[in-house]
Amino acid sequence: MIELVAGVDVGGTNTVFALIDQTGKIHAQDSFPTAAHGKFEDYVKAIGTGIFSLSSALGYEHEIKAVGIGAPSANYYSGCIENAVNLIWPGILPVVEMLSMEMGGIPVVTTNDANAAAMGEMIYGGARNMKNFVVITLGTGLGSGFVVNGEVLYGNDGFAGEYGHIIYDRHSDRECGCGRKGCLETYVSATGIKRTALEMLALSNRPSALRQILPERLTSKDIAEAAAEGDELALRCFEAAGKALGEALADLVAVTAPEAIFLFGGVANAGSLIMEPVRKHFENSLLSMWKGKVKILFSSVDEASAAILGASALAWDHLRKNKR
Repeated sequence: MIELVAGVDVGGTNTVFALIDQTGKIHAQDSFPTAAHGKFEDYVKAIGTGIFSLSSALGYEHEIKAVGIGAPSANYYSGCIENAVNLIWPGILPVVEMLSMEMGGIPVVTTNDANAAAMGEMIYGGARNMKNFVVITLGTGLGSGFVVNGEVLYGNDGFAGEYGHIIYDRHSDRECGCGRKGCLETYVSATGIKRTALEMLALSNRPSALRQILPERLTSKDIAEAAAEGDELALRCFEAAGKALGEALADLVAVTAPEAIFLFGGVANAGSLIMEPVRKHFENSLLSMWKGKVKILFSSVDEASAAILGASALAWDHLRKNKR
């Protein structure tokens, strides 16, 4: 009999769920719009029904051993989604308890998407056999998952690892979604790189292909494409982002001393445009005892399925821990 777990990715737009084995093979997958259910109870039922439907459609004998959920503002300790700003349901949502009941009592575990990405990297990706590493997710915001001594770092309250919200520049006017100013996320995320580009365009008369794009339509992908064509202003945007991230990661090393730091997400798809300045400023900023020791790598987990793989990895890890 094949042992499977269900991985669930709770996104602001869509909820994706899949049945996955220990090698990371996806046996079945489906999705539905997250906001399709006005009541959270109905939403949880839809997840359970969807998982059972996938299971019923498989043409071979199998057993679903556990469910892992990656969700915004999910607390590993409480099993709740807590005041997620990009979901339609406010307050504390006991997703683990409710889904476990819906599925007949099988184990359910949850964490935020960045921690799930770290778990996925450890079980399916480039961090296999590593016990100390960090995953930095570079998308609309900056997420981070820390693994220390083979365990995801959750801290006292379940919310450790919000590295996107360290203050990179204490004199900055850049407002962050968290309510503070100067957060690292406002410089190195996709939206942060766009903000840098708009500032450079406003403060300079330098020719740039980016001037042909309406400000409200400009994206970090546009900036990356212009930089790849040698656009000087676009290249300066990635140099600035790489400097901010490289310096911040050097400070991170002083706390956790990881073997490697993995970059993942849309901004990481810019390849050497982001990696070269990150590595340069990282090495320049490291304490001498760590120079040349810490690798900065791209994630090897497929981006298209990374979220559900990370959620499933969380479930497999939970089962592993409970076999001890």
